[in-house]
Amino acid sequence: MSRVWYRGTQLLAGLFVRLVSRVEVLGKEHIPQRGPFVLVANHQSILDPIFVQWACPRPLHTLTKSTQFSHPMMRFILKRLNALPTRRYRVDPHVVRMILRRLSEGEGVGIYPEGERSWDGELQPFRRGTVRVLLRAGVPIVPCGVAGTYDVWPRWSRKLRRARVRIRFGRPLLWRPHLRRQDREAVLPRAS
Repeated sequence: MSRVWYRGTQLLAGLFVRLVSRVEVLGKEHIPQRGPFVLVANHQSILDPIFVQWACPRPLHTLTKSTQFSHPMMRFILKRLNALPTRRYRVDPHVVRMILRRLSEGEGVGIYPEGERSWDGELQPFRRGTVRVLLRAGVPIVPCGVAGTYDVWPRWSRKLRRARVRIRFGRPLLWRPHLRRQDREAVLPRAS
């Protein structure tokens, strides 16, 4: 039932995406057809998860700030969209375990490594904890560039504006798993 809900929501998201933007999606062939992967996207707008999960041909379990789950209706919806609640700005061992569990089950996980939406549309530094998880996972990492959602709905605005949006999935990065903490710390600056 969860897959049916997810796919149905993707169809509705597609209607919304086309209503608010002229969207172009490139590189879908870079999403692995099976097996675990992590999709890593920049975060320009609150709309990014809608656009990215609509464009991605495989379902994603996406990290979502835990405060979004405080309202019962939002919690109901987010759980059916594979959202994983996470506390921002701190290490959350429970979330790390959930990510690794979903990957061990062969699923895709979506992460916005900046940790929050951009204030000016520019890429922010990645959170070090996110990079540590990516180093530990040892699965294909698919970079995803989102351009234009900031123009549709910037963080500081209350109004949507129709604009051109481009979503580009890149070739997967393949890092071996760094299981020991000291190994992760040694390669962290280069990986970031």
